[in-house]
Amino acid sequence: MTAFERTILVTGGAGFIGSNFIFGLERRRPEIRVIDLDLLTYAAHPQIWEAQKAMPGVVPVRGDICDTALVAPLLERFDVTGIIHFAAESHVDNSISNPQGFVRTNVLGTASLLTAAVRVWKKKGVLGSARFHHVSTDEVYGALGPEGFFVESTPYAPSSPYSASKASSDLLVRAFGRTYGLNYTISNCSNNFGPWQHAEKLIPTVIRKALAGEPVPIYGTGANVRDWLWVGDHCRAIESIFFDAAPGETFNVGGHGERGNLEMARSICALLDRLSPRPDGRPYAAQIAFVSDRPGHDFRYAIDPSKIERELGWRPGLTFEQALERTVRWYLGEGRALLSP
Repeated sequence: MTAFERTILVTGGAGFIGSNFIFGLERRRPEIRVIDLDLLTYAAHPQIWEAQKAMPGVVPVRGDICDTALVAPLLERFDVTGIIHFAAESHVDNSISNPQGFVRTNVLGTASLLTAAVRVWKKKGVLGSARFHHVSTDEVYGALGPEGFFVESTPYAPSSPYSASKASSDLLVRAFGRTYGLNYTISNCSNNFGPWQHAEKLIPTVIRKALAGEPVPIYGTGANVRDWLWVGDHCRAIESIFFDAAPGETFNVGGHGERGNLEMARSICALLDRLSPRPDGRPYAAQIAFVSDRPGHDFRYAIDPSKIERELGWRPGLTFEQALERTVRWYLGEGRALLSP
C-alpha cells in the first residue's frame, strides 16, 4: 500500500479547473493523497470521475460541501491537513436566473467547509498549520474602464449574483482567519480556458457552434474585455500559493491575455479555418451573430499578477496564442487524453 506524506481535500475536482489541478498535482507531487469531494452536478465530468477511481493517489467521494456532517468525518477519517476549495456555481447567466442556488453553494457551502475545518483542525491541534485555500475570481472587483488593472487591494464591487456570492465567500474565509486563527490563502483568477471546460462557457460555445454550422452568439457588440488564463498555468499558481505562500495572503492570478469577446471569437474561428476548414471553404467567422447583452454585463476585467510573480516566482508557461491553439486542438479531439497538456 502506498504511503502518502500528506492528504488534502479538493472540492469540485471533477469539474473544469479542479480536475486539471488534480491531474497535474498527481504528476508533480505523487507523495500527496487527494480526496476529491464532488456532488457531480451538471458541470462535473463522469469520465474524469471514473478515471480518478483508478488513480493511486486520488479518492473520489461523492457528496455535498454544504453537508458538515459529511465533511467533518471525512477530514478526520483521512487525516486531512489541507483543503483546496474549487467547488462553486460559476455561470453568470445561471446566477441571474437562479441566484438562490449560487448563495447556497458558494456562500453556505464555503461556510460549511470552514466550520468543519476549524472544528476538526482545532481538535487535532493543527489549526495554525493545516491550510485552507479558497479559489475565487476577479469578478468580485466589479468592472474596469478602458485602463487600469485589478490589484489585491482593489475594493470589492460585484455586479452579478455570481460575483456577489464569491465576494461573500472570500469575506467568510478572511473572517474565519481573523476569528478562529484559520491558516488560509485566497486566489482571485481571471477567465480560465483549456481542456474539459463546460460547454456553456464562451470558448467551448464558439467552437461547438462554429463546427455545427450554427450562429456563434456574442453578447452586445462583443467589446467586453476579459483577461484570459490557461488553466494549466492557473493550477500551477494555486499549487505554489497553497504550499509556499504565507498565511492570510491573497494573490491575483492573470495570464496577460486581455482580449475582447469579439476578438476572441474571431481568433478561435481563424484557428478552426486552419485546423478544421469548412467543406464549402467559407470562414467560420461568418457565423458570428450578436445577441442581446447580458444584464449588468461588466465591461472589462484585467489583472495585475505582479505580486505572485514577485513573491512566488510564478509566470504563465504558455503564451495566449499557444494556449488557445492547444485548447482548440483538444476540442477537435487531437490528443484528447484525460491528462490535460
